[in-house]
Amino acid sequence: MNQATFRHFGEARRDDWALIDARFRDYVADAPRRVLAHLHTLAGDTHGYPLDRYQHSLQTATRALRDGADEEMVVCALLHDIGDDLAPANHAEIAAAILEPFVDPLNAWMIRHHELFQGYHYRHFFGQDPHAREQFRDHPAFDRTVRFCDDWDQASFDPDYDTLPLAHFVPMVERVLGCPVRGGLPDLVEEPVEEPVDEEATP
Repeated sequence: MNQATFRHFGEARRDDWALIDARFRDYVADAPRRVLAHLHTLAGDTHGYPLDRYQHSLQTATRALRDGADEEMVVCALLHDIGDDLAPANHAEIAAAILEPFVDPLNAWMIRHHELFQGYHYRHFFGQDPHAREQFRDHPAFDRTVRFCDDWDQASFDPDYDTLPLAHFVPMVERVLGCPVRGGLPDLVEEPVEEPVDEEATP
């Protein structure tokens, strides 16, 4: 059987879910390839910036790597804007959701909030509070998010910077997004055995 045949979940059997579960696990394992393919969609339109988002992402990751960041942080730097293509108004949420199953919760928080923290450098141009990130001063990920934004993200729009190519980061993405999902995936259990009805005991 290559495909389940139920028309609604009420018709589904354990064999159906075993098939779907196996396909799902393969799909999860293939996430690095699909994520890297989507990263390429950020190339082209600069939206007025000095660089397009693809080059910006590579430069951010390059700066993080050269500054001694660990591999997981470098991958976060590479993928921090990957949601820009589909959700420009809340791209940080998309990037965080992609990374969250595979990275430290503090790094997921960092990516989810990087847009607000980045605003320290430009919010005043829009009549907004550039110090809005201070509301999270006591959060355990505050310092790493400030470092991410101030040292790497906002600094990575330099067309003359010797940015590393994507090929340099592919093995890192494969390792980080190829690790087991945090908390694990649920395992399929044996199908419950229905107890036979004892008709003599039935009143």
